[in-house]
Amino acid sequence: MTDLGEQNRDKVIDLLTERLTFERTGVRLYDHVLERIRATGDPEVAMLHAPMTAHRDQEKEHEEWLEAKIRALGGSAHALTSQAHLVQTESRGLEAVIFDQRATLPQMLHALLAAELVDGAGWELLVALADEANDHDLKKELKRRLHEEEDHLALIQRAVARFARRDVMGAQVAAAAQL
Repeated sequence: MTDLGEQNRDKVIDLLTERLTFERTGVRLYDHVLERIRATGDPEVAMLHAPMTAHRDQEKEHEEWLEAKIRALGGSAHALTSQAHLVQTESRGLEAVIFDQRATLPQMLHALLAAELVDGAGWELLVALADEANDHDLKKELKRRLHEEEDHLALIQRAVARFARRDVMGAQVAAAAQL
């Protein structure tokens, strides 16, 4: 992180804290969706549990990695920077959907899909900045996490599409579609 951190340390800490804030939110979102998946008792829905648990655990690893990077730059992993505040505010809508007792699982997954789109964009920005700073080691670490986020997005997209097919086309068509 030395190369990128030398560019504008305070702004880099702000951007990393933004990602950290969003990753923390992501862990909470996944935890709640996983609770709902366990509660359904539907065998098709239960197929989501293992991959989504793995994705939740990756979100937690991203959180811990970001905390370490922020501390290495001399920042606080618990500071509310301007970007972190922005992300907290933006995330309230996603949390409102996922934590709403009336929300259906497809609605919760739709909100999680939006979260994964934002999450991936944040990691893409960090990868681009590391590339521009010629920080090759950091870029490699960031790309690994970006690829994990892309996997998260792909799974959630398939799940949302499967529920939509089931709602629109009926259960038989949905059963033929693979998660």
